[in-house]
Amino acid sequence: MGIPDYDKALYFTMWQQWDDLLVLMVRTNDDFLAKKIESFLHAFRYGRNKQQVITMHEDLLHYIDHAMSADPVVVM
Repeated sequence: MGIPDYDKALYFTMWQQWDDLLVLMVRTNDDFLAKKIESFLHAFRYGRNKQQVITMHEDLLHYIDHAMSADPVVVM
């Protein structure tokens, strides 16, 4: 995990690279990020309510922003 996962998630989300976002969802060690990606992709593919897709997209972006701004834990 780490900042590169969040950078990739942000990049893939902003440029609508859903296949790459799906691969990142499977490979990341951040379970919460994976769940946010899964929820968004499910809403995007199967959602019938446009507002739900927008909400899931904003939730994913909000989590990425929060995770990137958090101080990383340093283990010595």
